[in-house]
Amino acid sequence: MESESKAPIIIIRKKKSAHGGHHGGAWKVAYADFVTAMMALFIVLWLMNSSEQVKKAIGGYFSDPSGKGKLVGSGLAGSGESLAVGKDDMAGLKDKLEGVIKSMPKFQEMKDNLDMTVTGEGLRLELLESERGMFFESGSASPTGPGAQLLEKLAQELGKLPNTIVIEGHTDARAFSKSGGYTNWELSTDRANAARKVMQALGVRPDQVKQVRGYADQHLRTPADPENPKNRRVSVIIQYQDASRAPASKPKPKA
Repeated sequence: MESESKAPIIIIRKKKSAHGGHHGGAWKVAYADFVTAMMALFIVLWLMNSSEQVKKAIGGYFSDPSGKGKLVGSGLAGSGESLAVGKDDMAGLKDKLEGVIKSMPKFQEMKDNLDMTVTGEGLRLELLESERGMFFESGSASPTGPGAQLLEKLAQELGKLPNTIVIEGHTDARAFSKSGGYTNWELSTDRANAARKVMQALGVRPDQVKQVRGYADQHLRTPADPENPKNRRVSVIIQYQDASRAPASKPKPKA
């Protein structure tokens, strides 16, 4: 009996399995990696169905995140370069320019002397003269007040684009009366060149204007009425992104 009372007491403690306890944060890291991979997949799928402009802008961001490499006045910092306007976007540019012009204080005076059309070369904006001279002084290459204001607005908007620009000058068929051999050829060229100078001084880049053309009375807007003052005009053509590589199209006369 005494030996039984002095027998050692054995205590058995069962070790709890770690599977039922706290797992730690490893699963959160794995889940975050999974979500990131799925997001990357969806972004790639979206890019594959996006336009070339979007792809170019995103690619430009990763090559130049600060956007200082090729900023050309678009305000799209981080895009690498501003988006060029192609054939699919020219109608949108037309609407935007129309809105800008309509906001001008002198719009009501000049609205009947402006014409904007999308052509095979690009967006053609024509500044049509009145009998007294709407955009340029009569018989002169000097812009009027409204003409200078309009050219300034255009320069501010077009300077944001990488698209190239062509400026044309046209006259009516009326013989020019100034002496010294100055003809409609000189007048049409001088007006186009004067428009270039104003626009380049106010926003258009020096390398943006690719051509300045003077046509005199060789491309009348209204051939049936060759002395109509609206034949006297300056045309600003915003070319498509690759239009400078193609032959320039001639303006089509309107009956």
